[in-house]
Amino acid sequence: MDFLSHHWLDITTTALGLAYILLEYKASVWMWVVGFVMQSLGIVLYYQKGLYADCGMEFYYLAMTVYGFIAWMRHKQKVADLPIRHMPKKMAFIWLGAGLAIWALIYFVLSRFTNSNVPVADAFTTALSIVGIWALARKYLEQWFVWIVVDIVTSALYFYKDIPFKASLYALYVVIAVFGYFKWKKMMQEKAQTA
Repeated sequence: MDFLSHHWLDITTTALGLAYILLEYKASVWMWVVGFVMQSLGIVLYYQKGLYADCGMEFYYLAMTVYGFIAWMRHKQKVADLPIRHMPKKMAFIWLGAGLAIWALIYFVLSRFTNSNVPVADAFTTALSIVGIWALARKYLEQWFVWIVVDIVTSALYFYKDIPFKASLYALYVVIAVFGYFKWKKMMQEKAQTA
């Protein structure tokens, strides 16, 4: 019982996270609704664990969740009408540069103004997630590559910070992200063939 009371937020956000990634795999608009609840609870969890960048990231996720939901629903109210597409190369370079700058900025803030004992990893996953959630909202196929890297690092980080359920979920996310990439690629090709 003590274990459950200690890990209830971890367990709840893990269950929501599993629902979220499965809905993302299916390219379902409902992932945004599940994500909103998950991120709201994540704010509390990450603050309690001293993952301040992840905590702050959840506020960005909340805003991007609203943006993503609107972007996916805007096209004739059918998510299928927003096509899965490749990220333009120029945009990829811009976001790579932005991601590096954001990583440096978050690292500076965490190392100077918090008691974080994992500022490099916390800043890295947060910066890359900023890019990933934006790419997901735009329905770019390459967003899966971003999440694979984020999920590997986050899994290790969360095991280290004693968030075992969420850490295991992120390890599972790696596998789902690989399959998700191939599923979205197939969906993109099928859409192109019928167009």
